[in-house]
Amino acid sequence: MSQDKSYQISGHRVPVESPAPGLYPVATPIGNLRDITLRALDILAGADLVLCEDTRHSARLFDAYGIKTPRTALHEHNERARIEPILDQIRDGKAIALISDAGTPLLSDPGFPLVRAAREAGIDIFPIPGPSALLAALTGAGLPTDSFAFFGFLPPKTGQRTNALAPLIGRSETLVFYESPRRLGATLSDMARTFGPDRQAVVALELTKRFERFETGPLADLAKTFAEDTKGEAVILVAGSDGTAPQAGGDWEAALADAMAQMPLRAAVDQVSVQFGLKRKQVYDAALALKART
Repeated sequence: MSQDKSYQISGHRVPVESPAPGLYPVATPIGNLRDITLRALDILAGADLVLCEDTRHSARLFDAYGIKTPRTALHEHNERARIEPILDQIRDGKAIALISDAGTPLLSDPGFPLVRAAREAGIDIFPIPGPSALLAALTGAGLPTDSFAFFGFLPPKTGQRTNALAPLIGRSETLVFYESPRRLGATLSDMARTFGPDRQAVVALELTKRFERFETGPLADLAKTFAEDTKGEAVILVAGSDGTAPQAGGDWEAALADAMAQMPLRAAVDQVSVQFGLKRKQVYDAALALKART
């Protein structure tokens, strides 16, 4: 039985042609299903196979547009083992699409090992652009977009997270991160300690969905706003440094105590020295005094 190469839109079936053999990373909606592009529908309906991060999640999109293309799972746990069989199918003349659960594949989602292997093998890759939480957040946040840096998801534990944030203190471009709703408050607190409580930031939640919202303010205020668990994946955008170090004083001693509970003394001293613009000896002496009291 031949594959139905068509999709349905506004009650009408739209036939499509088979795309050329190759790998097609396809951007899919991050919330609102109407954000899908016509070209993306053409490829998803015309491909021989669609690789999905989760076939159950992608069923909602496929059902909405009546797409019948066979799907199979490709995720971080099976991706490397499946690369060669997938490339062999493309060599045999197949057109294979790659999608993530939402947004543009490879941006904090599976797909990079496959795309790299396909490129190294000389296989044609046709990116199909479209929705992206990163770009949606940037265009709605009101922070500079002429220069930005994307860091994906930060480590889940406070010590590791602050270690990852510390080298970014002096960066002048807008800093963009993804975060889960369960860790949002803790991450914002770590950012306030690292970048300074007054550094401006924006939290974008539920992008393109019914309850989409942008919260803007100093990091310390945002940390309080999101102290409790919230719903929906978040994008955190932090204003770039204005060239001045975070102000010394304040709660640097508390930050030092917190850091010492998470990492070796010398690492904690280095982190807090950079974070608050303090002389290392001052912080080191405080660390020794703190250690002697515990």
